[in-house]
Amino acid sequence: MPPRHNAGAEHMLVSMLRPLVERGHDVEVWLSRYTEDREVYDYRGIRVVPLAARLDFAEAARRADVLLSHLENVPAVSALARGYGRPFVAVVHNTHRPSFRHMAAGGTALAVYNSLWMEAEAECFFGEMPEAVRPDASLVVRPPVVAADYRSRPGECITLINCNEDKGGDLFWRIAERMPDRQFLGVRGAYGVQVEPPEPLPNLTYIDHVSGEEMAARVYGRTRVLLMPSRYESWGRTGVEAMASGIPVVAHPTPGLAESLGEAGILADRDDLDAWLATLARLLEPAEWRGASRRAKARSKALDPTEELAAWCEAIENLGGRRVRGSNRRAARAVSRAA
Repeated sequence: MPPRHNAGAEHMLVSMLRPLVERGHDVEVWLSRYTEDREVYDYRGIRVVPLAARLDFAEAARRADVLLSHLENVPAVSALARGYGRPFVAVVHNTHRPSFRHMAAGGTALAVYNSLWMEAEAECFFGEMPEAVRPDASLVVRPPVVAADYRSRPGECITLINCNEDKGGDLFWRIAERMPDRQFLGVRGAYGVQVEPPEPLPNLTYIDHVSGEEMAARVYGRTRVLLMPSRYESWGRTGVEAMASGIPVVAHPTPGLAESLGEAGILADRDDLDAWLATLARLLEPAEWRGASRRAKARSKALDPTEELAAWCEAIENLGGRRVRGSNRRAARAVSRAA
């Protein structure tokens, strides 16, 4: 959970829970892995319960109006929800088969997919497995990015956020090596083995992973172009964050990145170093960059999350029944993965 663990799935969950808090709900996140935290703490209005606090999640689940979970916690939390007769919501962040199988046992009142292509993949999965129990309902909520939270004046660096191999950490430093006249910024990720060159490069700086509140000043305010040469992205939240500042994004054409970046995306195959070098050389020409920046801003505006978040909140309130929809709103509780 942020601010300790800063990754896309967790930031998506926070950005979905905050509107529930703003609408008057009590929202709790119970962590499922040990961290340095021992005491319950507040994060942006959300009550966060560390695993080391040794409090009784089962009792909290029994008292909740709605239970929701994501990632590897879905089977355990959905079982509790069935046992206590509570509606269960699965937030689905990727198309890996376990994400769908975890819901196939039944009891999922609402599946929330983070993209249209993921929703289509889920339909294929359930269509191919007639014995699987479909969620009662589904909703697409693209990882909500409030542009004002990330907007900054672009800097001069070519940036990669999370330098593990799957995100393109090896390709990143090889690009930096071939472009010695440009400055590069690598932001170490919250997970995965971070890849760095065998010897330091004078034009490449690495910083440790950054909390969401600091991304505008410490990352996007230093960035001219964001690189996303990811092997897999179901959506690609950092690209949308960067576009809030008019920062062009060059990405490997995963289905998620193609959907999230839309016409503003600039695509290159992660296995073709020369293609990335040629793309960057062209993009960094002033006139070309200005056009790409305008398209990025337009895409950011098109992805305004207001309507989807309203639909999400209404869906949760409808699941919770009269106690949640009325003036005396009670709790929607969540379990989130911790680092």
